[in-house]
Amino acid sequence: PASSQSCSMDSCPSVPSRHGTVKAEDTFKTSPFHLDLWFYFTLQNWVLDFGRPIAMIILPLEWFPLNKPSAGDYFHMAYNVITPFLLLKLIERSPKTLPRSMVYVSIITFVMGASIHLVGDSVNHRLIFSGYQHHLSVRENPIIRNLKPETLIDSFELLYYYDEYLGHSMWYIPFFLILFIYFTGCFTPVAEQSRMPVAAVLLMGPSSLYYWYLVTEGQIFILYIFTFFAMMALVMHQKRKGLVLDSNGLFLFYSFIIALLLIAGWVAWLWNDKILRKKYPGVIYIPEPWAFYTLHMNNLHPAKE
Repeated sequence: PASSQSCSMDSCPSVPSRHGTVKAEDTFKTSPFHLDLWFYFTLQNWVLDFGRPIAMIILPLEWFPLNKPSAGDYFHMAYNVITPFLLLKLIERSPKTLPRSMVYVSIITFVMGASIHLVGDSVNHRLIFSGYQHHLSVRENPIIRNLKPETLIDSFELLYYYDEYLGHSMWYIPFFLILFIYFTGCFTPVAEQSRMPVAAVLLMGPSSLYYWYLVTEGQIFILYIFTFFAMMALVMHQKRKGLVLDSNGLFLFYSFIIALLLIAGWVAWLWNDKILRKKYPGVIYIPEPWAFYTLHMNNLHPAKE
């Protein structure tokens, strides 16, 4: 064909396959700021993740009995569906062809981890109405340590493990991995495209504050700081090639920086809290907001009979 004569094998860009072949021109593409996706992403994070325990507390207990799913559980179910969908849409808009197999495995693991967390977190938060205190360990809680037989305490510790350790790991590791994979495609050789619109600057505040909540409540500072260091190393590496972050990359990178400052301020504020220090021993001391709530604001919600 005439078209094949005018295009040699060396000059034609490679066609992306089902497995995500990298195209030759990927490095030189860019995309506008995804205001719709970042707005929906931030909004649903605040409403469905941060807002779910608040909804569980403020809504009348008669609407959601303790032996039934709470309003927060339905929020969590919606989060487990909407968040992976938005992450996939974000990956689709990347100007660079990304490793699809890794993205799919990450999304599957994310959904499984968030679902495990849903069950454990639901029971743990409902225990607040029975007098459970999140600033204490499972065995130190007054409503737990007197259980008979004592093997029941082991069951509650298993539930806590699924909630705080296994669920969080399978939820947050793929979450930050997907964000980093997307971040690798947020570079452009055009300096004029390395700026954020006003809408992005306004959205950066609530986005950063949510990452603060995610890191402190999820106890994932190590994962967060390693992701941030990887992003910073990638920025410096691409800078040597003459590439700079586009508006989406800047939004994500600056959100991580501001969140890191908020975490530092949170730790400094509670640095001398002896009770929280006892629950979070070790070098890395980052109290959970819910532990702070049950310690200093527990009188707002007395235990139910």
